[in-house]
Amino acid sequence: MANVQEINAEEFDTEVINSPLPVLVDFWAPWCNPCRMVAPIVERVAERFAGRIKVVKVNIDENVELATRFGIRGIPTLYLFRNGQIMQELVGAQPEAALVQAVEKVL
Repeated sequence: MANVQEINAEEFDTEVINSPLPVLVDFWAPWCNPCRMVAPIVERVAERFAGRIKVVKVNIDENVELATRFGIRGIPTLYLFRNGQIMQELVGAQPEAALVQAVEKVL
């Protein structure tokens, strides 16, 4: 997961909100089977768009305040941020093509 960074609530604003690059945020939990299914897809997307987007993961069990802040009700939830704003939201396991298309829309 060289292209995907695990972040916590303290790092969120610096790494996501204030990022000069668009950011794909994967809200997940270790016990979530669909999250584990999406993880390799997120990694491939991170690799494909390396240098053009930043990709981070947020464990909602360890960062409950972030899950609450963004109203996360189901996981995996993937948000695409640009200039600190949510541009796209994908809930549930997504095929790679859908994720690529979402990323291309915010670039």
